[in-house]
Amino acid sequence: MPIATVNPANGETLKTYEAMGEEEIERRLQLAEATFRTYRTTSFADRARLLNRAAELLDDGMQDIARVMTTEMGKPVKQARAEAAKCAKAMRWYAEHAQSLLADEEPSESDVKDSGASRARVHYRPLGPVLAVMPWNFPLWQVIRFAAPALMAGNVGLLKHASNVPQTALFLEDLFHQAGYSEGCFQTLLVGSGAIDAILRDERVKAATLTGSEPAGRAVASTAGDMVKKTVLELGGSDPYIVMPSADIDRAAQVAVTARVQNNGQSCIAAKRFIVHADVYDRFAERFVEGMKALKVGDPLEEDTEVGPLSSEQGRADLEELVDDARRSGASVLCGGERPDGPGWFYPPTVIADVARDMRVHREETFGPVATLYRAADLDEAVLIANDSPFGLSSNVWTRDEAEIDRFVRDLEAGGVFVNGMTASHPAFPFGGVKRSGYGRELSGHGIREFCNITTVWHGA
Repeated sequence: MPIATVNPANGETLKTYEAMGEEEIERRLQLAEATFRTYRTTSFADRARLLNRAAELLDDGMQDIARVMTTEMGKPVKQARAEAAKCAKAMRWYAEHAQSLLADEEPSESDVKDSGASRARVHYRPLGPVLAVMPWNFPLWQVIRFAAPALMAGNVGLLKHASNVPQTALFLEDLFHQAGYSEGCFQTLLVGSGAIDAILRDERVKAATLTGSEPAGRAVASTAGDMVKKTVLELGGSDPYIVMPSADIDRAAQVAVTARVQNNGQSCIAAKRFIVHADVYDRFAERFVEGMKALKVGDPLEEDTEVGPLSSEQGRADLEELVDDARRSGASVLCGGERPDGPGWFYPPTVIADVARDMRVHREETFGPVATLYRAADLDEAVLIANDSPFGLSSNVWTRDEAEIDRFVRDLEAGGVFVNGMTASHPAFPFGGVKRSGYGRELSGHGIREFCNITTVWHGA
């Protein structure tokens, strides 16, 4: 895949870039290693000052980078600005909280005495250069939620971004350099996916984090496992959205539309499978379909556009295959389901009902504005349908019944349970999944400690 900006709204190639050669990659690896030796000794105050400055610069450049993101991957420009604002917020959050999150932990006096020590503590130390393999769908946020905690912990970053968002990748490198970070603290590697294996095998790279597809995660995990290096993986998702009779049905249907089509439906944590109790299924389905039909699809640079194009021609073709397979297998298409005429990689908001387990759309992730509807007889069946997926990233449940909430929290196989609201990420809360959605956690204290050497410090009596 070429490293290029191709506008998904019209298919026009705007900029192309040459992949870095071996000499340039080597220079950057040497720089990362050398920079880490000194950056690791900086104070939390100095790191916070730099990160806060980066947040200020991001605020100042928000309009410009929002348009770049929209041009590179197609998200509505209003959502692109919101993504940039969220990144600045996360930077400030880690600048404020990193020191306390990584403070030494003191064991109890009885445990210290029992170990034969005069004193002991647990200390957090940075690992070194961390390779981040990041996706195009949230081209700023996915990187910042790795970079902010990693830099505050004293690590340095090497970014291998998706090949269709090179301008965003270069913006991020420049952002940190303009904020005052040394060149080796954060570097963008303009390389294709074929270069990842050799970079990860390099002894100077100490760990890796990847957000992306399951095949990409398997490849990185395999290499890292061979080299005995720490990884965090955030892979696909097919999140359930369960609606029970006690819920506010109108509100649940309204939020369901946003939960499905956020980022043009190209989000791992977007709700994708809508599982509705039989008693309220018809009412929910009617309102949900109405809401999906009412969305404005169009030029993502227009302020009132709600759904833009998919990021690539192949992405649209993959989505069409899932919809067509479901239709051939007996599913009902309640709205959408047909590629529109005209330029760009647009696909309409689509709702599919009467989904069976043998359909591809039931097992695979729909990465675009396509929702599947399921009718559940009771709570037990809702949980069975929700868990009948290879993925387990997040989940949404709508109910006012506390006993039902407790059951969902206990039984849903997911890294998050969002009650009476849609899944969202926030720097204070851990984010990640189970099953084929990956392992490890980003954000919060759990995320910043993923790439630390958790060190026991023991003093004899």
